[in-house]
Amino acid sequence: MTIRILPAIGDPDTARSIGGLLGQLPGVEPLPTVGDTTRLLDTLAVLAAASIEELPEVVLVHERIGPVPALELIREVALRFPATGVVLAAADAGPALYAAAMDSGARGLVGMPLSYEELGARVQAAAQWASGVRRHLGGTGDVLPGAGPGGRLIAVIGAKGGVGTTVTAVQLALAACAAGREVALVDMDLQSGDVASYLDVQFRRSIADLAGINDISPRVLQDAVFPHPTGLGLLLAPAEGERGEEVGDLAARQIAAALRSRYELVVVDCGTQITAAGAAVVETADTALLVTTPDVVSVRAAKRMVRLWDRLQIRKAEETTTVVNRHTRTAEIQPSLVERTTGTKTARTTIPAGYKELQAAVDSGRMQDLDAKSSVKGALWTLAGELGLADAPGTRLAHGGAHAAHADRSIAGAPRRRRAIGGPAPATGGTGPDQLAPVPTSRFRRRGGGDRGQVAVEFAGVLPLILVVLAVVWQCVLVGYTYSLAGNAADKGARAGAVGGDCAAAAQADLPGAWGGDGIGCGEENGVYRATVSLDVPVLFPGAVSWPWQVESSAGAARED
Repeated sequence: MTIRILPAIGDPDTARSIGGLLGQLPGVEPLPTVGDTTRLLDTLAVLAAASIEELPEVVLVHERIGPVPALELIREVALRFPATGVVLAAADAGPALYAAAMDSGARGLVGMPLSYEELGARVQAAAQWASGVRRHLGGTGDVLPGAGPGGRLIAVIGAKGGVGTTVTAVQLALAACAAGREVALVDMDLQSGDVASYLDVQFRRSIADLAGINDISPRVLQDAVFPHPTGLGLLLAPAEGERGEEVGDLAARQIAAALRSRYELVVVDCGTQITAAGAAVVETADTALLVTTPDVVSVRAAKRMVRLWDRLQIRKAEETTTVVNRHTRTAEIQPSLVERTTGTKTARTTIPAGYKELQAAVDSGRMQDLDAKSSVKGALWTLAGELGLADAPGTRLAHGGAHAAHADRSIAGAPRRRRAIGGPAPATGGTGPDQLAPVPTSRFRRRGGGDRGQVAVEFAGVLPLILVVLAVVWQCVLVGYTYSLAGNAADKGARAGAVGGDCAAAAQADLPGAWGGDGIGCGEENGVYRATVSLDVPVLFPGAVSWPWQVESSAGAARED
């Protein structure tokens, strides 16, 4: 069997020397060296997306790899790609480093400078372990990029303030919890987090209390996480904003790893500002949701955020999902335009604008009590179904008492029974956490026609203006027609008088009755026979009411004897 080795070495000289030694090992195929941790994780993710068999059997990590520390990188690779063995190369391969490497998930430790025999032995041992894991996994199932044995991590980030980041994170967590999952909701908006305010929580412990702990045990995690009556485990931002500086990127990675090992799903509200801790969460998240609203300022902010992540090598645009909040069908900016502008994927589910629906729940600080008929809640729970966080959109616990039963569950993970959504209900009844009942998905389905009737309302508003404009145009037509009648009548009267005929009768002959002919005057002046016609201008309807002024026209013709 050929052993494929992927070296992760930052120093070019060290990479050349180790690459030459790897090439001398029998049955070993060295892959191109990657120079930093981001490229290593991206490379493994691409290979894992194709098939588990495409992953290298061994990853050789140099102790000076960056920007993520080597031990943290080993832990990340072991969690996300368990079918690959990791060997650490370090100058001081003492007992302390050996223990730390094993705790992080390494399969071997080799000292620098490398020796042929020691390197070969460590590579063979790691490859045999990887081969055994793949046989255990069957070797045929595809693995998702970034999927590991721990729980799933969802990062929710706002393009700017006020776009609905916290509401989205809270409702996604509630939807997943109602579907029977063990969910942790983390407030990573370290200076201005509002998760506690939205869920009516008074707390003493926060995420800052875990920042200085190197080994986060289940007992330590249990003390820091607040068990909410809804069944959520809450890890909240510190009440004192200045304590947020205590949580760095390394602490954020350790906390996220500890939570993923205890919960099926971890939803993290990262706020709207990228800190070192937030960047670490976004980088390691299985799914990153970027929340924006359909306006120019928010979309530009979302584009800046995506570009920032790309420059810092935190996350690629195509690996980010954008959620459009406060969407209306009449908005000029639609999700397709947001997708083209930011270069990200856009969620099929959009969140409608529902300020009045949210007002009572926000003011009372009980977002969990948001009306089930709310279009905002229905859309967010549908989004949870689209992301695979809930078994079905609109799934919820059958009884309110089940939330209280969830609160008694310890973080260490007490056994819990769960039946499939839509399956037969237990005959014994009850309100425990195992009593899940299906709810028709139509109840939470996005209501079509949310803007129904808007066209009729707008038309009723502009109808008076339309009628006024039409009346003015029609009046102008009547004025012009009156001028035309007066001119034609005067011309005919003048020609008739010039040949000795009846001037007034000729002028009156073609005048409609509604205009009358009382203002006709005829007479000869200096050999020219002149006729003058004055007509009333009707107001909108000829023959009803006329304007107080008249239209006058005159014409003349030479006298013919």
